Amino acid sequence: MTVLAFIIAIVALVIAVLAYQKAGGIRDLQEQAEALRFVADNLREKTADALDKLEKALRKTEEEKSKGKK
Repeated sequence: MTVLAFIIAIVALVIAVLAYQKAGGIRDLQEQAEALRFVADNLREKTADALDKLEKALRKTEEEKSKGKK
């Protein structure tokens, strides 16, 4: 009885592997990872630009305050 269960498990494993490969397998996961990297890079650039603009605005207000005190 255990031998029959083992054989059924092996057949199920083979079917699962074949279905995974047919559905896209590793290649599909790699494409999704690449797309996420692209989105992350764009987000990183936008964040850096926003922080740069914020820094410039803050430095201008600090300069205006220091000139006002003189």
